[in-house]
Amino acid sequence: MTMNEQKKPIATTKQLAAGGSFAAAIALAAAIIAPWEGKRNDPYLDIVRINTVCYGHTGSDIQKRRYSDAECKAILEKDIYKHAAPVFKCTPSLINRPYEAAAAISLAFNVGTGAYCRSTADRRFDAGDWKGGCQAIGRFNMAGGRVVKGLVNRRNAEIKICMKGAGA
Repeated sequence: MTMNEQKKPIATTKQLAAGGSFAAAIALAAAIIAPWEGKRNDPYLDIVRINTVCYGHTGSDIQKRRYSDAECKAILEKDIYKHAAPVFKCTPSLINRPYEAAAAISLAFNVGTGAYCRSTADRRFDAGDWKGGCQAIGRFNMAGGRVVKGLVNRRNAEIKICMKGAGA
């Protein structure tokens, strides 16, 4: 059995949503994600030419039209929950660690849940190495094969909030 096959969610997303730590992680994640993604109400191609709208929303559902602020807020909330569930599934130890969870959700929002679940940050969090997991978030600082200053800054912000929970 592989490591990923051994990982099982210890609660459903619905059960997690009822818990205070989950709610805190979601609120913290939104506070990290929104300013770093920025909000653009009109669809655009991001730095690696992916069709994007609102707060970094990507996907085949993007229509060529202007989105309202309310639509962008609703899409962001839905996207955060969409990324949170897999993060908690592959790293169930984050459930009662809202700062680390928020940083992990923000990272997964930006790089994808698959990349997060295969990451050194996930492995270190799984091992109980909270500071090491936080520091490993900084490895995701490239787009299109080059280091991007904005990603370096975003990762530093994620690490900073993560370390609040890690006791640093």
